Amino acid sequence: MKLLMVEDNKSVSEMMAMFFKKENWDAHFSYDGEDAIEKFKDDSNSWDIVTLDLNLPKMDGMQVAAELRKLSPTVPIIMLTARDSESDQVLGLEMGADDYVTKPFSPITLIARIKALYRRSELNTIGNTESEEIDDTFDVVTENFRLNSKTREVYLNNEAITDLTPKEFDLLKTLATKPRQVFSREQLLQLVWDYEYYGDERTVDAHIKKLRQKIEKVGPQVVQTVWGVGYKFDDSGANQ
Repeated sequence: MKLLMVEDNKSVSEMMAMFFKKENWDAHFSYDGEDAIEKFKDDSNSWDIVTLDLNLPKMDGMQVAAELRKLSPTVPIIMLTARDSESDQVLGLEMGADDYVTKPFSPITLIARIKALYRRSELNTIGNTESEEIDDTFDVVTENFRLNSKTREVYLNNEAITDLTPKEFDLLKTLATKPRQVFSREQLLQLVWDYEYYGDERTVDAHIKKLRQKIEKVGPQVVQTVWGVGYKFDDSGANQ
């Protein structure tokens, strides 16, 4: 795994470097926002995951996340923040982060989060590099919707839904696999994030908000809120 850690506290970086080395990961470090963008830009397709501090010199973590998303819509990003307010965490997710970890954090916890996010990202892309032929089989097909897990193509009324982050893609696939079934936030946390969030439901809400914005660029809304319960996928009226 090639990892970029953006962290201005060198003591934290040095500590995590030891843990990354133990995992045999190819870890690189940036200590300010501008340097992080330059490092990432050199070869934006080579990075497997980014951990991103919220408080950075020169360019803060929110700005860096937005720039990274322009360079790569799909690279998994974990935001590290000393702030414990709900608004900061939700804003980080809305700016493009896939997950967040609140400081002070346990190195073992961060490693577990990285592994879980990387594993889900790899599962979404496995098969693409194993054959020169692209598998054009859509594994989720409804009247107005198609989704291919291997090519990460998603279509609503034959219009492509583009630039989905790994978590947005996972959320949409989970919902669309069982149309009109209602999923609680707790269920989505377990199914999509692959580990317990201990009731942190705003993570789901923030990702649903961004997912809906991308869906609405191409057609009617198919991810619907069931008040007091959770969310469901329903494209039955999408062609009207």
